Amino acid sequence: MTTIDRHLLADLHREELALFERTHPRSREIFDDARGHLVSGVPMPWMSRWPGAFPLFVERAAGSRFVDVDGIEYVDLCMGDTGAMAGHAVPGLADALHRRASRGITTMLPSEDAVWVSAELARRFGLPKWQLAMTATDANRFVLRLARRATGRTKIAVIDWCYHGTVDETLAVLDGDRVVPRPGAIGPPVDVATTTRVVPFNDLAALDAALAHGDVAALLMEPALTNIGIVMPEPGYLDAVREITARHGVLWIIDETHTICAGPGGCTRAWNLAPDAITIGKPIGGGMPVAAYGFSEDFSRKVEELAGHHTADVAGIGGTLTGNPLAMAAMRATLSTTLLDSDFERMFVLAEAWTTGVADAFESRGLDWHVQQLGARAEYWFSPPSRNGAQAAAASDPELEAFMHLFALNRGVLLTPFHNMALMSPAHTRSDVDRHTEVFAEAVDSLTGSRA
Repeated sequence: MTTIDRHLLADLHREELALFERTHPRSREIFDDARGHLVSGVPMPWMSRWPGAFPLFVERAAGSRFVDVDGIEYVDLCMGDTGAMAGHAVPGLADALHRRASRGITTMLPSEDAVWVSAELARRFGLPKWQLAMTATDANRFVLRLARRATGRTKIAVIDWCYHGTVDETLAVLDGDRVVPRPGAIGPPVDVATTTRVVPFNDLAALDAALAHGDVAALLMEPALTNIGIVMPEPGYLDAVREITARHGVLWIIDETHTICAGPGGCTRAWNLAPDAITIGKPIGGGMPVAAYGFSEDFSRKVEELAGHHTADVAGIGGTLTGNPLAMAAMRATLSTTLLDSDFERMFVLAEAWTTGVADAFESRGLDWHVQQLGARAEYWFSPPSRNGAQAAAASDPELEAFMHLFALNRGVLLTPFHNMALMSPAHTRSDVDRHTEVFAEAVDSLTGSRA
């Protein structure tokens, strides 16, 4: 098999960095100004993870594309890491937001749109009762609190190398048989070993053993890992997870924030799963900060016993802006017009074409790489497929990733910054996919010394 010359890789990366700086003078100028009052020159630390010496500053976005302040147009295959999965500037969304804003944005009272949204979520995902939040982090945090209250148990369980937002208990990994903070986690408030049991993905024996202690309230997991790259469940794994959690009296919570790429009702509907609760965030608001969490009939009865208590406002579940009418209008406009069955049918075809194009490019050049597809999402790896999160983390190749991302960006294609991942939206076209295939093949030619 072909191997990558690391000296050549370093030389190529330097060329791409120089090209990026030459072609983005206005972004550089704004970034230099931003460092005066923004930490590291960005609103959030992870914005510094983009390829290049500074981030792009965006002027406008529509459909599957955006234009930066230097006037360069890009095919967007990141789509806000699912935040813009419905497409940029969703038709009807701006009008719905304007109409709602002109009638008031927040009152701490429910709106009729909230009723429509909850019914639509029940239809899509199959769980009957729902609550709203502003982010998936909040949704996960709230449902975990409710799970501890409902079961009387103190601990939760998560999958090794998972990511469920900034929930303290979930920022935990395994170091041998020890539970330790995830690398990079800043200032953990308590030892995660006291709050969390961690089990590898696709390891049923480890799950059974962890839950047998009898102190776990809930297992929170993605049905397929996406935040450490796409790692698929093995045949029968999720059915066995349902059996094991039920046998140990543990609530099974599925985080569909990224795995909604599998269809309008996420993996829960596509794979006929039966969780006790579901959480989902950014994709369902068309770019607005929104989230939701749903309950089975049994779990919802226990939750409703707590809802009317006189201490509900200080129970650690809420937020003044949660469920505000503007957010509800955004969710209704998004879910009534996009991310429908017909949209996903097109998105799946495009993701398959993206996957095939990537595979053809590296296979024809003798590289032992891998590409994985989950519905409308796909990702390439520089190694064979992983079985769990730890294997996926160990297979990371930061230098090669940085080059591939920057090479694509310099040619008008944006990938998700944390992985080599592409997400299709209803707005993407075959020409968008073909452009990535061309750029990817050109990058591989450069790496293998095949440049003309």
